[in-house]
Amino acid sequence: MSWCDSAFRASIVTEARQWIGTPYHHQASRKGAGTDCLGLVRGVWRTLIGPEPEGLPAYTPDWAERAGEDALLAALKRHFVIRDVAPARPGDVLLFRIRTGGPSRHCAILTAPETVIHAWQGRAVAETPLDGFWRKRISAVAAFPMPG
Repeated sequence: MSWCDSAFRASIVTEARQWIGTPYHHQASRKGAGTDCLGLVRGVWRTLIGPEPEGLPAYTPDWAERAGEDALLAALKRHFVIRDVAPARPGDVLLFRIRTGGPSRHCAILTAPETVIHAWQGRAVAETPLDGFWRKRISAVAAFPMPG
């Protein structure tokens, strides 16, 4: 891992922590005002990389099940660098399948080997343990692309 990669990963974690306490708001992505899990990742992208790479269609809370495809995973593959689940590193984006065999429908940013930052419906953005519930639901791990 190069110094540049380490510094960039640290900046991802630092920026994600700036979002802690932001209230949950479906489809939002505004630090301090409101965000959902995807909005958190989008906000970190905008701060550290620049404009988002593609527009986001409106989506309902159950969009992943209704779409019949794993749209979140497909978008992650288009814009991030897919990595092996082990060892995920701080600054990586984790996707989760809430239902076994279902589509990915939640995302978080790894801050340490055992903690993530995420927005969860009904809760503000928080740094929480990557416990057994979450760990067994990881569907993908990806790194933000290096800017520039």
